[in-house]
Amino acid sequence: MNRDNAIKGTGRILVIGLGPNGLEAERRAALAGCRLLVTAERYRELVAELAAEWIPIAPLDQALAAMARRLPEGDIGVLVGGDPLFFGIGRRLLERFTPEQLEFRPAPTAVQLACARFRLPWDDARLVSLHGRESDAAPDPLAGPSLTARLLAGPKTVVLTDRRWSPDRIAAALKSRLAAVGAEGAAASIRLLVAENLGTAAERLTGGKLAEIADRRFAPLNVLIILHQDAGASAPLGLREAEFAHQRGMITKDEVRAVTLHKLALPARGVLWDLGAASGSVSIEAARLAPGLLICAVEKQRQRLADLRANIVKFAAFAVLPVAGEAPAALDGLPDPDRIFIGGSGGRLAEIISAGTKRLAPGGRMVVNGVTAATREQAPRLLRAAGLTVEISEVTVRRLGADGRALNFNPISIITGSK
Repeated sequence: MNRDNAIKGTGRILVIGLGPNGLEAERRAALAGCRLLVTAERYRELVAELAAEWIPIAPLDQALAAMARRLPEGDIGVLVGGDPLFFGIGRRLLERFTPEQLEFRPAPTAVQLACARFRLPWDDARLVSLHGRESDAAPDPLAGPSLTARLLAGPKTVVLTDRRWSPDRIAAALKSRLAAVGAEGAAASIRLLVAENLGTAAERLTGGKLAEIADRRFAPLNVLIILHQDAGASAPLGLREAEFAHQRGMITKDEVRAVTLHKLALPARGVLWDLGAASGSVSIEAARLAPGLLICAVEKQRQRLADLRANIVKFAAFAVLPVAGEAPAALDGLPDPDRIFIGGSGGRLAEIISAGTKRLAPGGRMVVNGVTAATREQAPRLLRAAGLTVEISEVTVRRLGADGRALNFNPISIITGSK
């Protein structure tokens, strides 16, 4: 934390949450004792009659600096909407000031009010904030799969929006992404609810499908609820080979897939390259384990790409971006990876490891599944030559049928290089 422990004096910071009933008398009286008031322009008229000096809350860094300078002079009041400790200013205040200097008086959040208006329990909802996330709003075409996965990972997602990430733009982005992978059926099962201007005379509630919401415009102050009835029906790990569309034999065996995902040690956010993805079984389960990942699944063969796309739709693994092409040439337009899985190299293992290592993030991992003797021999040497720390595990799968007969598979070396 970056608290300014040099701030002394008797001043305290009173952080007031504004609810649907406006600024109530008890809270107004508390703010009356403050020498400085910090709030948004839209709330200024609520405190205009108070004698304290007013400064805008944005830009926030400037406001925090002013508060640090003025705190020794006396109490400071901060007026915000809802609960300042729920995706609000509270976290930033606690980073700058000590807990003893802060007092929080929350009001019901916009999320609570929106769910109450639509009569929806929200203890089972996923919460996603796109409010003020400039990096998320950047015009990056590769951000689409990751965003879609975050918003559709569960049956009920509440989204805090802003002027840039408005409900209509989100609906259009989801509609476009689902159409790109042939998931129009999934789009039909999604319903959006928008609560605008909650607690004001201009309050409005709207519900509709993706296309309906994409064609409307909404007030900047709103909460979006995404209902996706087909999401979250099964566990994130444990899919069987038979559940995937795949060409005979061209799929990572269940047991090997589990070990491979363990060795990848997937981060919650970032980028995974799945090279030689085939049916995408590793990508699909990675997407279910870590919905915040963007997964670039590179495959050159047309039928395997068709299987990959079919599996993305079937399992609603919308964080997986199918990339038609062959590594290393196909890697040029992809974002730098935090993890790389090499399931097939097409005889270009040396070039792939070289190109991948240069772009792999510090602390990243590259995992190679060695099926052939050549890969098992070459991969450790190439990874070490690239400066990675190497670990090798050998997996032998033996399945016993109900009749007691054994089905033995060839051993596979799982070679992990850590940067």
